[in-house]
Amino acid sequence: MSRIPNAFKNGTAFIGFLTAGDPTIEKTVEYILTMDEAGCDLVEIGIPFSDPMAEGVVIQDANVRALKHNTTTDDVFEIVKKVRQKTDVPLVFLTYINPVFFYGYEEFFKKCGEYGVDGIISPDLPYEEKGEIADIAAKNDVDVISLIAPTSKERIQKIAGDATGFIYLVSSLGVTGMRSEIKTDLKAIISDIRDVCDLPVAVGFGINTPKQASDISKIADGVIVGSAIVKIIEKHGANASDELKKYVADMKNACIE
Repeated sequence: MSRIPNAFKNGTAFIGFLTAGDPTIEKTVEYILTMDEAGCDLVEIGIPFSDPMAEGVVIQDANVRALKHNTTTDDVFEIVKKVRQKTDVPLVFLTYINPVFFYGYEEFFKKCGEYGVDGIISPDLPYEEKGEIADIAAKNDVDVISLIAPTSKERIQKIAGDATGFIYLVSSLGVTGMRSEIKTDLKAIISDIRDVCDLPVAVGFGINTPKQASDISKIADGVIVGSAIVKIIEKHGANASDELKKYVADMKNACIE
């Protein structure tokens, strides 16, 4: 069974993202475990891709660094395998659909099930094409996480109606990245989602400060942070554990205050 529901059992979940292979395979394992120990309720692991079109410059650069080290999808599965020797924290892959397609849907999701990956987020997979992977993923106890954007109002009922795991609510238009202000009426969108389904709703894109996390935790079930974490790893490289631990702990505390 998917571990994703466990992330939302103790108040607002803090969900952290990092790019696999940045700075190294070994450090990615260490940093996932560090984030878990510091209070991360779910970890998103980015599979490096050459054209991450939904990402801002921070995560784009992390993809470039990981690919320069020749990080492969098999390497990312090995990261999961090593992490699973130490923790049952829910793990979700964030990946564009191209690497999954070329790996082979059946083989990819079979490995997800065997290695302990609980879900997949694919930013470039339209809702209308979700059926390509939904049944195969479900067969292997992998949730296909649905994304809802500020422009999705007319499609919320359809997208949320058959969602699994949790709903990823995109806070702002554009690509990922740290933002000083989030102006979207998230409360109204969350209300529309909850009219359709009772899955947890986690908000991502742009969140990077404890104040933002605290504000969003009052209306959502989860807070997702990626670029700020990747930026810490970019700055500190192989010595990022202490800074990561402090940042994740601060953000988690803000979610539950």
